[in-house]
Amino acid sequence: MTFEEAIARLEEIVRMLESGSAPLDESLSLFEEGVRLVKLCNARLDRAEQRVKLLVQNPDGTVSEEDMPPMNGGADA
Repeated sequence: MTFEEAIARLEEIVRMLESGSAPLDESLSLFEEGVRLVKLCNARLDRAEQRVKLLVQNPDGTVSEEDMPPMNGGADA
């Protein structure tokens, strides 16, 4: 499942849960699926963040790449 597919499914799950029309057992299953999808999306975002590089202009005018510092301070949320 791609990141985009996971997000689309999460949106669908949220709509279904917000409608309140699903029976309790189905709502619980949807919620559990949503939790799994959130974990999947977070893992993919973390990997993408690690791949992002900053282009930095040096004092001599040349450009170099640096790793982007972690947005969450390196702590797991």
